[in-house]
Amino acid sequence: MQEKRTAFLETIKDIRSLPTIPGIILKVLSSIEDENTSFEEISRLIATDQTLSARVLRLANSPFYSVQNNISTISQAMLMLGSNAVKGLVLSTIVFKMMEMDTMELWEHSLGAATAALIIAKRLKVAKAEEISTAALLHDIGKVIIRTKLKDDYEDLLLQVEEKKISMTEAEMTLLGTDHAEIGEWAGRTWNLPEELIEPIACHHDVGKSEAHQEKTAIVHLADILIKASGFGFSGDPFVPPIQDAAYKILDLTEPLLVLLIEEIESKLLEVKDFSLTLKVR
Repeated sequence: MQEKRTAFLETIKDIRSLPTIPGIILKVLSSIEDENTSFEEISRLIATDQTLSARVLRLANSPFYSVQNNISTISQAMLMLGSNAVKGLVLSTIVFKMMEMDTMELWEHSLGAATAALIIAKRLKVAKAEEISTAALLHDIGKVIIRTKLKDDYEDLLLQVEEKKISMTEAEMTLLGTDHAEIGEWAGRTWNLPEELIEPIACHHDVGKSEAHQEKTAIVHLADILIKASGFGFSGDPFVPPIQDAAYKILDLTEPLLVLLIEEIESKLLEVKDFSLTLKVR
């Protein structure tokens, strides 16, 4: 099992080994990492690719960000959302291309989690709410990578979930010796994502492992669970895990607060559902 885990890690160490990643995206990611590159230069680079810029703007104006004014340019997106959030949006275009029509339910789950995370962060007055929402949007990227790189194993995972009535995470650990959270962390480091995004992706199923970004991780964890409980989209298994004690403590959750969050999220999901129907993966 350890050999399979190690071999799988080797296949995704290089971002260029992942399919359907255009050179323009690699250039954008590199530019965002370069402190000497201005917002204007990054914006111009994104704008050179019509498909990329259109998708970034569509996501920037989507219901889960709920910006007050329409974002019509990449420069506006950079200024209003911040470079890390825009980097997440650029990476999300990879998710668009990697997903096929039969995984739209996973994409909807991710959109729902992003929506819920933004609502939770704003309700709790946590800084950089849009960045937390981006982390939630990418939290299940490991599942997309498994499906893309190990198609046969992915089908076996779904079979294990159905036949043994176990979670996707349990099936992944049994068959692969790792899980989508760890794979998402590997990918995040390959893509040079900031730790503010990597840690919530890596620890969204185990909040207690989070160290530097506990609050962000707890919010992504809670958002994931609330969206699973709502039945919005499908993350790979039907099981809704309990909210972990660590998340309750970090976020100072109470039953009245949870009820309020659930009501607010449920009302917003109607808009997100309409938005998701307009997306074209191919």
